[in-house]
Amino acid sequence: MNIRMILRVLGLILLIFSGLLLLPLAAALWFREPLRPLLVPVVLSGAVGFLLSRVPVKTGVLFARDGFVIVALGWVLFSLLGALPYYLSRSLPGFIDCLFEAASGLTTTGSTVLTDFEGMPRGVMFWRLFSHWIGGMGVLVFLMAVLPMSGSYSMHIFRAEVPGPTKGKLVPKARQTARVLYLIYIGLTALMTLFLLLGGMSFYDALLHAFATAGTGGFSTNPGSIGGFQSGYIETVCTVFMLLFGVNFNLYFLILIGRWKDALKNEELHVFIGLVVGSAVFLALSLRSVFGGFFPALHQSFFNVATIMSTTGFGTVDFTHWPEYCKWLLVLLMFCGGCAGSTSGGMKLSRLMILSKTIRVEIRQMTRPRSVQRVEMDGRRVENSTIRAAAVFSALYMSLLLTAAFLLSFDGFDIATCFTASLSCLSNVGPGMTELIGPAGSFAVFSERSKLIMTLAMLMGRLELYPILILFSPKTWKK
Repeated sequence: MNIRMILRVLGLILLIFSGLLLLPLAAALWFREPLRPLLVPVVLSGAVGFLLSRVPVKTGVLFARDGFVIVALGWVLFSLLGALPYYLSRSLPGFIDCLFEAASGLTTTGSTVLTDFEGMPRGVMFWRLFSHWIGGMGVLVFLMAVLPMSGSYSMHIFRAEVPGPTKGKLVPKARQTARVLYLIYIGLTALMTLFLLLGGMSFYDALLHAFATAGTGGFSTNPGSIGGFQSGYIETVCTVFMLLFGVNFNLYFLILIGRWKDALKNEELHVFIGLVVGSAVFLALSLRSVFGGFFPALHQSFFNVATIMSTTGFGTVDFTHWPEYCKWLLVLLMFCGGCAGSTSGGMKLSRLMILSKTIRVEIRQMTRPRSVQRVEMDGRRVENSTIRAAAVFSALYMSLLLTAAFLLSFDGFDIATCFTASLSCLSNVGPGMTELIGPAGSFAVFSERSKLIMTLAMLMGRLELYPILILFSPKTWKK
């Protein structure tokens, strides 16, 4: 393991993180608020980053293991530094709560322990929602986009941070791929900000909610979330953009270069649209008496299917009071998540599609032993290594989910609260499915021990398990 090179890259990451924190610091300056809560993490991150970036190295070579360690350590450092604005502004009572809130923001989970919005300065609130935007695409991908990095190791970092069962490059160089992804990301964020401004939102609210939607996070400046603005137009804009950010960004690149047909033929996109439309129509038919008609119910159904499946977590209504079968449908969508290569969480549809196709092939093979069967996606054969990786990831995901739920149960809450809290954190969704932790609730009810467990689950979910597991594996640190 190249420890010196790992420290140098971490230093560069912290310098960039310090630079990103200047934006909420500028917001605090604009609103004439105390600067200390944001100035301290800016200076601390910048100073530590500068020192680490000066570590002398013998060789610039990084291996796959080093890439995973850099990503995991980087996100742990982001969460610790990101907790300081909450702690120094006294927006939350203790550092564990601040760490939970910071990790929830950066991992784009959106679960919150905040119960009082009134006491939070607007500069810190800016940081709270801006952290979604930072975490959505990833600080390390941003590092690759703005700094020249050797292709021999930049791809190891890219693969460790970008979600999905396969990590492909849009263009020959990983650095160019990172730039393309960020340009699309920034463009969609700016477009959503414009649409929200047209709906009557202030620039502050419009920009911050665009940040939160882009990262599929779910924090809001309004205690009532999106429903608090009482605007059907704003809810519709958020629904559309939540779905757009839940789609594989590779498809937008294909559209930009004129390959519309290739993008529209994508199987994962078809399944994503089918699940969204089918689930929304089913919920609308089930809830038409609740909302006074099919079309009002369809509007709310589309919003809540989009917010759960994209793992954004915005709220307009408290769905914990819906019929049980409606809540179970939302739980299933929490498992699914969005498309690979998007900013959404969950297991990713492509993995579930690979697993379902593999099961179908196995059943056919049993009934026709001499036939030759293969798993295909988009007309191409799926390699056995990808099938194996999807199966192992799914088994590991379920094991960690159940383990976390078991550990949360020691707080004395019912099984639905513990299970959906664990699922929400691991899938980076936000709200749970019971009144305590639903859209109108808060995760503040859990003990500090449980909040640390959920913080770890959020980090695992955002980094798709392996970087955090590799970080804590004793073999990682052996020569």
